[in-house]
Amino acid sequence: MLKKPELKNIEARAILRDNAVTIMFVALCVICLAFSGQTVPYVMYELFGRMSRNAFIVLALILPIVAGMGINFAITIGAMAAQISALWTMEWGVSGLPGFLAAMLMTVPIAAFFGYLIGKLMNKMKGQEMIGGLILGYFANGLYQLLFLFIFGNLIPLNAPGLVIKGSTGVANTIDLSTDRGFKYALDNIWKLPFDKALYVVCAAIVLIAVVMLLLKKANKKSVIVAVAGSVAAVLLYQIPAVANLLSMVNVPMFTFIVIGLLCLFNTTLMKTRLGQQFRAVGQNRTVANASGINVNRVRVIAIMISTVLAGWGQLIFVQNMGSFQTYGAHEQVGLYAGAAILVGGASIRKANNSQALLGCILFHLLFILAPSAGKNLFGDAAIGEYFRVFISYGVIAMALVMHAWKGIQGKRRKKNEEKPAEAQA
Repeated sequence: MLKKPELKNIEARAILRDNAVTIMFVALCVICLAFSGQTVPYVMYELFGRMSRNAFIVLALILPIVAGMGINFAITIGAMAAQISALWTMEWGVSGLPGFLAAMLMTVPIAAFFGYLIGKLMNKMKGQEMIGGLILGYFANGLYQLLFLFIFGNLIPLNAPGLVIKGSTGVANTIDLSTDRGFKYALDNIWKLPFDKALYVVCAAIVLIAVVMLLLKKANKKSVIVAVAGSVAAVLLYQIPAVANLLSMVNVPMFTFIVIGLLCLFNTTLMKTRLGQQFRAVGQNRTVANASGINVNRVRVIAIMISTVLAGWGQLIFVQNMGSFQTYGAHEQVGLYAGAAILVGGASIRKANNSQALLGCILFHLLFILAPSAGKNLFGDAAIGEYFRVFISYGVIAMALVMHAWKGIQGKRRKKNEEKPAEAQA
């Protein structure tokens, strides 16, 4: 029998091991904040902006991970589908919120079709889905370049001003969404509030939801008291001048964050349905799931299709916030950056949830904000900070894969050690 101190040490080591990447990133963010010279209000302003445009794409990775397919690097193809839709809405002259909604509707069939093909192909490469997704992204990028450089503007004419390269054929290098045909800030500007008002609205909503759940008997009094106390504490904390000054520059795009919250709710609700349980069963053990009567290949295809469509919507949220996008490069790093972000939050290539995705998005983009300034102050060159954060984005993925393989080896050794005493007793 292990003594209590020994058990606590084992638990502490397990927590450190399972959250090593997250702890490392927290430390890096603290160090970079200390040396960056950036003010906290500016950092918070940038962080809220990055969260509003990147969180949706990161959350789109959860379902394939739960279904045992690892990080879906093929969400790059979903981003391509979104950019095709954005191009056509501008060509047709549908602008503003109607243009954004039209692009979302167009993205659904295109991304779903691409997701179906991706899922079918990944079913032929079980166990190698992540590398397969990367290669698929590169392959699709070649077809995307052919479509935008040769087919659009040449075989398929484009008449809207600013969409075609002047004096040549093909789509322009940059699509400007701030024109009268674009949909810049179409989602963000629906409802935008200063941070103080946004805080009051969110706290009031939390209290209201908690009371409604209590009346519907879906929550107990203790959880309602915690929700009310937490909301009151947040409001009182904001009354401190030092705290208020830190967030004085922040304007919160409320409707964008509501959409992100709805995706979190969708992920949580879906996991409680029959399909969600099938995702979990397939992710835990395909052989057992198949023996239970689950159509494993079908479930995997559905997970990839949903992820690809959500990634397309996430890319539309991203480009409407930016106000423009690089036609031939805006989609290229979507998969790698989103994959690195969710791993930073403590997810693995087998388990992920909403909180890990959001925490990872915060830490990953916080480092993106701070690293160039810290690199400039420490080494006299801002480019070093840029190289460092690119290195980190790839390094986190590599570290996660190594740790996953190491955990698998440790698990096998543990099973062998447990089997030896049983064999000796027999």
